[in-house]
Amino acid sequence: MKVIHVTDTHLVAAGEKLQGLDPLERLRLCFKDIATHHSDADLCVLTGDLSDCGQTEAYILLKNLLTALPMNTSLLLGNHDHRQRFCDVFIDTPRDSHGFVQWSQTTSEGVLLFLDTNEPGTDEGVYCKQRHEWLRGQLAKYNDKPVYLFMHHPPFDIGIPDMDALRLRDCETFAQTLASHSNIRHLFFGHVHRPISGQWQGISFSALHGTNHQVPLLLNKDPDNGLFAYCQEDPSYGIALISNDTTTVHLQPFLHRQPVYYKRG
Repeated sequence: MKVIHVTDTHLVAAGEKLQGLDPLERLRLCFKDIATHHSDADLCVLTGDLSDCGQTEAYILLKNLLTALPMNTSLLLGNHDHRQRFCDVFIDTPRDSHGFVQWSQTTSEGVLLFLDTNEPGTDEGVYCKQRHEWLRGQLAKYNDKPVYLFMHHPPFDIGIPDMDALRLRDCETFAQTLASHSNIRHLFFGHVHRPISGQWQGISFSALHGTNHQVPLLLNKDPDNGLFAYCQEDPSYGIALISNDTTTVHLQPFLHRQPVYYKRG
């Protein structure tokens, strides 16, 4: 199975810029590259911060852009998103019984669980009691299948102070929910605007650049100085190749794709 991972698109109104860049044009170029080189993908997942301020117009722009992709798409919410405005535009997006934008999808290679960590009024991720109950039920239901998690906020510190201050709250409870399930194969998340990978609680994970602006790799920055650091590193998207015993994640920059050369021998 091939899954395309895109995150942190931060769309604003058409013609506006964000951090000196045009999010709409960059996302258009991202989708064009995906359609050109990965039309065989089974799914494209966008892991939140679809808009920058939760504007209805931004969601309408995104809905129109998505028509350029030849594969199915799954859209998650981030801290910059507005749940109801998103659902008013993407009316077919699944929601759980409490109205959170989270659901499961069974595939040939296992089960994908899409989580909602959005909480109005805060940039931190929140996974409340009701959401935990849903997740526990899904993990119990699919205890005999490989499970892959998709969410916006990382449930642990990544070593960048600005982002660690805005990770998922109450990471301990989230870790406990997952602890007894050895079938969780990989965790995909956004939020951090950085290409990172590793292991947490024995679960492999990966994140990647946003499609517009990035977070610089400042491991010693004081998060309490009142200034949040951004940069204009090139964006990228991810290509996850998932099989029974392997998850491989490739990162593809798309603004300045380099030519390919061939030679014999």
